[in-house]
Amino acid sequence: MKIAFFGDVVGRSGREAVKRHLPGLKGQLGLDAVIINAENAAGGFGITRATAEELFDAGADVLTLGNHTFDQAQGISIIDNDPRIIRPCNYPRGTTPGRGAGLFEINGFQLLVVNVLGSVFMDPLDNAFHAVERELDAAPLGAVADAVLVDVHAEATSEKNAMGYFCDGRASLVVGTHQHVPTGDARILPNGTAYQTDAGMCGDYNSVIGMEIEEPLRRFTTKMRGGRFTTASGPGTLCGVYVETSANGLATRVEPIRIGGQLAGAVPQV
Repeated sequence: MKIAFFGDVVGRSGREAVKRHLPGLKGQLGLDAVIINAENAAGGFGITRATAEELFDAGADVLTLGNHTFDQAQGISIIDNDPRIIRPCNYPRGTTPGRGAGLFEINGFQLLVVNVLGSVFMDPLDNAFHAVERELDAAPLGAVADAVLVDVHAEATSEKNAMGYFCDGRASLVVGTHQHVPTGDARILPNGTAYQTDAGMCGDYNSVIGMEIEEPLRRFTTKMRGGRFTTASGPGTLCGVYVETSANGLATRVEPIRIGGQLAGAVPQV
């Protein structure tokens, strides 16, 4: 199976990068499934019906979220009513709208997508490792799911790294989001799970993690707020990771994807 995952789409620049580059990339790589983290798609904070549909129309099969899941007023109804949109699985069970994981039939494959929010320096939700184990046990790789992708939306690289080893042999890909900076550690772990600490963002890298530079810089240098954060509007980079799996669902190949904008250069060759 050939899968592409793309990191946090930040505002219009990120959405435009997806729309500009993803359709051609799907054909070039022969992708079977595309998963995109969309928690910053609407003006940098949350998701709306319109922004979700832009990404689906461009070729996304599943959207994952994160700590800005419910920042938009539309968020609750969209996430509750569209099973293709997955919020973190460690929100309190039975009280939070939406689903933390989904088993999707895509191009003849059964793909399990799990989204989880980290615990370190993040909102205090249920234990991330226990929540992920519950979802992996519900649709085991090779027995129920042909492939399993885990999006770890977390601040601490150590927590993401630990989640990779926790899932090793039970997931096709464990990939981090939230930091908006792509890491250079894409690799296959000892038991066959592809891993990258952070996929990076889809957005304008001439920015401070997707935001116009002036306001973050003001807050760092003066400790004063001068206004709201606004998303950077320059050319966006499509940033993510490409994975190939074998018949048992474990990874045989993993490579970064970086197309357009400030970070253009890395495109898998098939």
